[in-house]
Amino acid sequence: MRKTYLITLFFVFTAGISNCIAQIVVLKSKDQHIRYTGRINMTDEAAELYWTGSSIKINFNGTGASAMIQDERGDNYFTVIVDDKVINTLHLDNTKRTYILAEGLPAGAHSLELFKRTEWEMGKTTFYQFVLAKDAAVLPAPADKKRKIEFFGNSITCGYAVEDTSGKDRGTAPYENGYISYAAITARHFNADYVCTAKSGIGVLVSWFPLIMPEMYNRLDPTDPTSLWDFSKYTPDLVVINLFQNDSWIVQQPNNPQFKERFGSKAPEPDQIIKAYRELVKNIRKKYAKAQIICMLGSMDATKEGSPWPGYIEKAVAELKDKNIYTHFIPYKNTGGHPSVKEQQAMADDLIGFIDKQVKW
Repeated sequence: MRKTYLITLFFVFTAGISNCIAQIVVLKSKDQHIRYTGRINMTDEAAELYWTGSSIKINFNGTGASAMIQDERGDNYFTVIVDDKVINTLHLDNTKRTYILAEGLPAGAHSLELFKRTEWEMGKTTFYQFVLAKDAAVLPAPADKKRKIEFFGNSITCGYAVEDTSGKDRGTAPYENGYISYAAITARHFNADYVCTAKSGIGVLVSWFPLIMPEMYNRLDPTDPTSLWDFSKYTPDLVVINLFQNDSWIVQQPNNPQFKERFGSKAPEPDQIIKAYRELVKNIRKKYAKAQIICMLGSMDATKEGSPWPGYIEKAVAELKDKNIYTHFIPYKNTGGHPSVKEQQAMADDLIGFIDKQVKW
């Protein structure tokens, strides 16, 4: 009887060890092994992502990983990056479920990143947890990068229609890809952390909708005016502002509803335009006292030969009398629609060249 009892205990014990060895590793949203980049709202249960370029990253030892996610409307797309290489594009639906991110990887250490390639217009995404493949082990969280950049921009910075090769310039979610915008390319070139505070159609004085950058630049949840971002959570070394393209169109359309709402019946004078830009830059400077700031414009028709908009920016910056604020204008691409993949790369190359000459990291 005693012998049987000992054998039973042995099997219970070994089964327990086996279960521990095969245990699946689950990393809840607040797990310290997860590294977030971007303006992300952390609740008790999950992380809420709104902005283009919001990123979730882990390191692990194993062959694969999944994530439990729910999208607000099923419109958002994410780029899946393993060991710094794009391996997949993930299109979410609006159910709370687990998505396989990577599987069948060579055994060993890997990095995995989820990069939000669509903007907040597509709705928010709620991230709950990572689930590592069987027998995987979590590794220490990826370290902060030595350099940090933040971009304030519009559709060009969001990568609007960048993957629409039909010539129709469609800005719906399947054709938008912030991962291959000039901004994200520039950040990767300098191995810098990247935050993108941008929205298609937004302007400094007027937008295609009832919100302008001076009202949005300090938000956490961009849809909620009471949701304010804590600027101490991310302090960029370099800020790039690429705005005025939408203003340059709408100020010429007195019948536009937003023109009427912002200006009444009379278009803004140059002094008013310059002041609005100057005040936005001044407010960003207050948040980031030590950052170098590039006030750029391009590559759509706001930089077309004869356009007054680069001059407005030059005057606004001159009035600030700040030696760490620069202007840079990317030439008009002279093609229809938003920048293509090739044109986004050309913008990045242009900006990278300017940064190499002017910015001291």
